[in-house]
Amino acid sequence: MQFNVQQQWYAATYSTAESQIIEQDDKPIGRIIVQRGRDIWRLIDISLLPEHRGHGIGGELIRALIKECGAFGAVLQLQVLNTNPAQRLYNRLGFIKTGEDQIYTQMELRPQKTQSGSTQ
Repeated sequence: MQFNVQQQWYAATYSTAESQIIEQDDKPIGRIIVQRGRDIWRLIDISLLPEHRGHGIGGELIRALIKECGAFGAVLQLQVLNTNPAQRLYNRLGFIKTGEDQIYTQMELRPQKTQSGSTQ
């Protein structure tokens, strides 16, 4: 029931977001939901089944998203539960905290400028 409520909220709030199933060996192991705007992309949700966590899969997917987002010169934003250990991963990947409430921490990663002034 909680999953269904969450799905309905995502669909209503992020109607243009793209949802993808994460597979390994042709079996679903999680999902990723990303909303791509012109200047701001939002990582709405990334989740893996418990037995697939802690093996670098999420980090690999987020690094690929960072690279793709950077190619467009967009800011990548997300929010994470304050109690979620994934915050350590986001910090290691260069996300900075931009806000916080009693439940969530908001974070973002801005595209890096090269010496020539372009983004990567």
